[in-house]
Parts: sequence; C-alpha cells; structure tokens
Amino acid sequence: QVQLVESGGRLVQAGGSLRLSCVASGRTLRSYAMGWFRQAPGKEREFVATISWSGGSTDYADSVKGRFSISRDNAKNTMFLQMNSLKPEDTAIYYCAANPPSGSSWNPYQPKEYDYWGQGTQVTVSS
Repeated sequence: QVQLVESGGRLVQAGGSLRLSCVASGRTLRSYAMGWFRQAPGKEREFVATISWSGGSTDYADSVKGRFSISRDNAKNTMFLQMNSLKPEDTAIYYCAANPPSGSSWNPYQPKEYDYWGQGTQVTVSS
C-alpha cells in the first residue's frame, strides 16, 4: 500500500512563494505518474500539475502555468510543487496523487484516474 503525505502549506501574502512536498512510503514510486490537485471551499477538486515517472514530462493547468513548477526526486520518493507569484485565488487544500503505470488512455488531468492520495495541505494566500 502507498501512503502519501503532503507538507509545506501555510498562510502567505499575495506575490509570495511556497514549496510543497509530497513524501511517499510503502513502496517506491519510481514508476508512478504523479500529480498535484487542489480544492477550494465549495468547489470541485481541480488539476494543478502532473509529472511523468521519470520527471521528463510535465504539464500544468493554465491558471498556474509560468508560476508553478512540479518536480520529483525518485531517490527520495518525493515530489515537489514550487509555487511563485501566489494569488488569493490559489487558496485551497493541495493534494498530491500517484498512479501506477497505466495504458495510453490514462488521463492525468482527472482526479478519478489516480489510485493514491495524500491528506492535503492548506495553502492560504492573503491579499
């Protein structure tokens, strides 16, 4: 079984930066695709960023493109989300997710496609 634990969320002023971490345990995620999602109060969980098992392929939601950067360290079973130029609309609970190798039809942008989830970390951006 895979356990994911996020950390790094806190209160920050608009324009500031945060770095979220997601540490995996239970098994190595070296071959797993991973992603970050977020959920604001009263809204559905939405895609933020995704990274391939090797880290060689990444993609971002339009709302964070150019401001956020996803990366991973497979040797440490850890994934990161560097968030710069934060805006109040970035306020949400941020979740990391992981999924074992899947076929070509796998959709990394949909929460239901991921098998494993962390408990979330709160990011609050004040104006």
